[in-house]
Amino acid sequence: MEENTPVEESCTPQNPVMKKGDDEISLIDLFAVLLRRKKMIITITLVAMIVVIIFSIFSIKLPPEKSPLPNEYTPTALMLINNSSSSGSNLSSMLNSSGLSSLAGLAGVSTNLSSYSSLAVYLAGTNTFLDAIVDKFDLISRYKIKKSPRAESRKVLKKQLTADYDDDSGVFSISFSDIDPVFAQSVVNFAADYMENLFTQLGVDKDLLQKKNLEENIDTSYNEIINLERQIRKKENSVSNGYNASAVSSILLDTSMLKLELEAQQQVYTQLKTQLEVLKVTLSSETPVFQILEHAEVPDQKSKPSRGKLCIIVTFAAFFLSIFMAFALNAVENIKKDPEAMAKLSPKKEK
Repeated sequence: MEENTPVEESCTPQNPVMKKGDDEISLIDLFAVLLRRKKMIITITLVAMIVVIIFSIFSIKLPPEKSPLPNEYTPTALMLINNSSSSGSNLSSMLNSSGLSSLAGLAGVSTNLSSYSSLAVYLAGTNTFLDAIVDKFDLISRYKIKKSPRAESRKVLKKQLTADYDDDSGVFSISFSDIDPVFAQSVVNFAADYMENLFTQLGVDKDLLQKKNLEENIDTSYNEIINLERQIRKKENSVSNGYNASAVSSILLDTSMLKLELEAQQQVYTQLKTQLEVLKVTLSSETPVFQILEHAEVPDQKSKPSRGKLCIIVTFAAFFLSIFMAFALNAVENIKKDPEAMAKLSPKKEK
C-alpha cells in the first residue's frame, strides 16, 4: 500500500496561505507610532487646552451681551398641585369650556389629561400662556426677532422656559434661563402668578374661586357704602345752608332713602364678610388644588455654562484627534514606501 505522504500547500493565488503575524499589528507597533509622533500629540493637546482656557477667561471678562459664552441664571418658582380630586373627564370639559383646548390643538399639544399636574404642564405649553409672557416682557424686541415674530418668539421662549412636575413630591416648578438674573426672576414669578390665575379662571378649585368672588363683592359693597355716606353727608350739609321749606323736605326725603339704602348695603357687607371668614376656616382645613409654595429669587450663582467641563472635553477631544492624526500620517508614510500601493494610486499612462 502506498503511504499517504503530506503534501505541502503552495502559496499560490489559488491556494493562499496566510502566515501568522503578516497582517497583525502589535501593541508595540502602535506604541512606536505614538512615540514617533509624541511631539505633535503633545503640541496639539496643549494648544487646544490653552486656547479653550483663554476662550473661557475672555467669556467671563466680556459683558454678557457681548460674550460668546455668557453666564446664564435660572431662577425657579415652586407650586404645589393636589391631584387627589382630579378627574380626566372634568379636566377635558373645563378645557373645552374655556377655549384652551382648541388653542392647544393648534399648538400640537395633546389634551388627554388625567390629573391637575398634567394640566399645569399642558397649560405651560399653550399659545395663550406663552404669548402672555412674550407680550408682558416684549421678548420680540428683547431677542431682536424680525421674521415671523409671534411664532419665533414662542420657539425662543420654549427653549428658555421649563415647566416640570415631580411625581414624588407633587411639586410643579417653572424656571427660566437668561443672562440677566433680575429679568429671569421677573419672568418666572409672572409665569407662576399667571398659571395660578389660569387655574382660578378654569374653576378648578371651587373654594378659591368662591373666595375671590367674595372678596370682589366685599370691595364693591365697601365702596358703595363709602359713596352712600358721602351723599348723605352732602345732603345734610345742604339742609344747613338754608334752602326753602319745599327744598328742605325734598332733601330730607332723599336723605332718608339714602340712609335706608346705606343700612341695606351695610347688612350685605356684614353677610359677605361672615361668609368670607367661614370660607377661610374651610380653606385652612383643606389642601388647595394649586398653591404657590415659593416665588423665584434673584439667583446669585450661574446655572450654566460649565467652563471647567468644556475645557476637559476640548482637551480630551484634541488629544484623541492628535492620536488619530498620528496613525493617519503613519499610514500615509507606509503607503509612500510601498511601490505596489503607489503604483495603484498613480494615474495610469495611456499607451
